[in-house]
Amino acid sequence: MIFAIAMDYTVFLLASAKEHYERSADPHEAMVGAVAQSSRVIFAAGAVMVAVFFTFALSGPLPPKEMGIVLGVAVLLDALLVRLVLLPVLLSLTGKTAWAVPRWLSRVLPNIHFAHD
Repeated sequence: MIFAIAMDYTVFLLASAKEHYERSADPHEAMVGAVAQSSRVIFAAGAVMVAVFFTFALSGPLPPKEMGIVLGVAVLLDALLVRLVLLPVLLSLTGKTAWAVPRWLSRVLPNIHFAHD
């Protein structure tokens, strides 16, 4: 469930990173630009979901309280630690290989560019 919730953060971050990478062809600059551009959106979306999940802790029965606290902590850790720290670091460390597409796959996939010209 947490994986499905976190996919929107990944889309925000990677679309922005791909846009910056197409513009600069520098993986490090692409991740710096992507985090600078999308970190507020990721943090705000995570904060809204954490607030909603933590309101479950105010409900009467114990199972919704537990679920709300566990999901709130999981989303908080995922948005802050994984999406805003670990993913940019891993993509910066892998460099250009993170953006490489095999030749056979590039023939099958449509040619989509994210950069605004």
